[in-house]
Amino acid sequence: MAEKKKQEEELKEEDREALNEDALSEEEQKEAPETEAHATAEESAGADEESGSDEVSDDEAGKAEASDESETENEAGDGEEDISKGLFKKKNKSDKKQDAMKEKVAELEDKVKRQLAEFENFRNRTEKEKTQMFETGAKSVIEKILPVVDNFERGLATVPEEEKGKPFAEGMEMIYKQLMTELEKMEVIPIPAVGEEFDPNLHNAVMQVDSEELESGKIAEELQKGYTYRGQVVRHSMVSVVN
Repeated sequence: MAEKKKQEEELKEEDREALNEDALSEEEQKEAPETEAHATAEESAGADEESGSDEVSDDEAGKAEASDESETENEAGDGEEDISKGLFKKKNKSDKKQDAMKEKVAELEDKVKRQLAEFENFRNRTEKEKTQMFETGAKSVIEKILPVVDNFERGLATVPEEEKGKPFAEGMEMIYKQLMTELEKMEVIPIPAVGEEFDPNLHNAVMQVDSEELESGKIAEELQKGYTYRGQVVRHSMVSVVN
């Protein structure tokens, strides 16, 4: 009996242990899904955090790339701006040089034109002075020759009629004509007098006379012949004028 009780007690303890083991297994089975769910949640959260961090890192990388691109564009823009400024400065410098050269050329052209104008004026003035000097010298010579012409005329006027056909008188007449021809070539021309209207610019009245043939103011007699040289009076005619 004692052995039987002992066996029953051992069986009961074995049953209890089995029951305890079943209860533990059931609890473990109950806790296992919760643990798996918790682990799954933690894994999901970790995945979410990782994906979030990945997204954040992607965003940061995108922002960094955008920043790099912006900086690159800014640097490129600055480079282009620097190049354009350099070209603009070079162009301005070139334009200033061209303007300075144009001003210098214009100044030199003006200077040359002024010098040419001055030279032209000097040449004209010199020619005029030379002409005036020549005419003055010619007039001086003509004034000295005119008394010789007067003496020729007086001498020929005193030749008697019977002597006019002789060689001496003819020779004097020929010399007188040659002299007058040369004076005409020099544009030395006698001033018309007798019968002309008195002109104080050409004539010098030394007396007044009465005349039935001529009107008042007309020249009645020429006492000394006057001459002009190239339109200018070398010597006025000495005349008598009708009252």
